[in-house]
Amino acid sequence: MNWLPILHAVHVLAAGIWLGGLVFTVAVVSPAFKRIEWTPAERIAVRSAVGQQYSKVARLNLALLFIVALFDWLPAGLGALALAELGLIALIFLLSELHARFYAPRLAQAAREQKTVERLRLLRVSVGVSMLNLMLSAVVVVLSSLLTHL
Repeated sequence: MNWLPILHAVHVLAAGIWLGGLVFTVAVVSPAFKRIEWTPAERIAVRSAVGQQYSKVARLNLALLFIVALFDWLPAGLGALALAELGLIALIFLLSELHARFYAPRLAQAAREQKTVERLRLLRVSVGVSMLNLMLSAVVVVLSSLLTHL
């Protein structure tokens, strides 16, 4: 049996699931949280709890995506497109970890301590990192779909 089409389908699916989770967070979760009348500290606490749970799933999804992408590209050779996709997945992982381990905890602390200027500065950076991650993830989906096995 030729496993390459199945491997490729899992590859594209893993990339799509990753991007879908980010889009859901940006387009549904964040706007919904903004509508609820919470203090900044309450909003950050809820976002932090959701983010911590999401991080567990995200790490697993990104690890699976990297491994499946690597094995999907191997038969075609690790050319420029393969290295670009694998490099972007690694960069996305690093950005996600930076967000989860650095910005999110500091943002929560600034909100708890009512440091408005610091909270707003960290929030801008956090949103910027998230948007960069979203754009890079869209590129990964495109790259994952470029590889086809005949």
